Amino acid sequence: MAALTSDPLSDLLASLYGGLDEAQPWQRFLQDLAAWMEASYATLIITPPGKSSPATFVAPGSSPEFADNYTRHLFANDPYQGLPDSVVTSYRSFMAGLPAEAHSEYREAMRSSGFDQVLGMDLRFGLAKGGRVNAARYEARFRLTRHNSTPDFTPADHARFQHLAPHLRIAVQLFERLQFAGAHSGAFHGTAEGLGLALVILDRNRRIASINPLAELILAEREGIVRRGDELILAKPDHQRVLADLVAGLVPSSPIPRFRIERPRHGDLIITARALDVSAIHAGTGALALFMARPGKRAGADPLALRDVLGLTRAEIRLASEVAQGRSLVNAAANLGIAYNTAKVQMRSIFAKTGVNRQSALVALLANLKA
Repeated sequence: MAALTSDPLSDLLASLYGGLDEAQPWQRFLQDLAAWMEASYATLIITPPGKSSPATFVAPGSSPEFADNYTRHLFANDPYQGLPDSVVTSYRSFMAGLPAEAHSEYREAMRSSGFDQVLGMDLRFGLAKGGRVNAARYEARFRLTRHNSTPDFTPADHARFQHLAPHLRIAVQLFERLQFAGAHSGAFHGTAEGLGLALVILDRNRRIASINPLAELILAEREGIVRRGDELILAKPDHQRVLADLVAGLVPSSPIPRFRIERPRHGDLIITARALDVSAIHAGTGALALFMARPGKRAGADPLALRDVLGLTRAEIRLASEVAQGRSLVNAAANLGIAYNTAKVQMRSIFAKTGVNRQSALVALLANLKA
């Protein structure tokens, strides 16, 4: 753990913001936070709604056995949640407000662990205008724990922890953006480059988290689709609603969602959407990679690059690439050294995943993606 110097709060905030892009985000900060608050350990839980396990659970220094038991069994029934947004609340005061017989298993697990002196702060994200909660809501739960053999937290400790609330909120939001623009955009940018595609990655608020140069050029044409700050605007309300539904998870991921933007001056665009799995935040809810292509005939689609766009297996992509060359299924199977019946099974899977039902339609789809 890095030693805190003459300005502990400044050092703590440097640890908070400086550690977001480390190989193990939050680890160093939580260690420093525990030291600053004279706690046994500090914990961060990031969770989407309705999940039986957290998206992120980081508690450096805690008992591995208790952490495993919590994430596997106790998390789903943890009553110590739903705290007032951004307000420090102690475990004991919170549980005192519940019926004494309620949550007996959780109470016993906390008591037997010896770590039932806890301060908690819940930060909620995804509140829409008017206080309405959207489908992409997630929350970050910060917990500070002391062993019951040590002094309990004081009102001054509450105040010190409360002072961090705005910084913790900013840090979690930055962490989310790094998740979008880093881990996922890197893979998808490589795919787009291999295919010659324009790419825009949107976060759960439909804000641009990442964009490649070709997409910048298309948006600069300001026809049918434009950029306004970090917001992506589609000219047709129907298309804008499609984007909103995709982010909210209201459109099934199979077949691959695709739509066409008509642009008389600069040429039409085919938009292909792929959901992103941002497991460290909210398990993929509300993040999209949008691939943009101008329709046109090109053969020889890159099998490895197409895999990420279409969501096919390597074997299915190899078969699709053979078909894209104009080969019959019999000849494609022979070239790949697989049985014809195997090729038929793979082709049925390809049709199901891409939403087409004829080889000619598949060839057209691949041509559009390789525009």
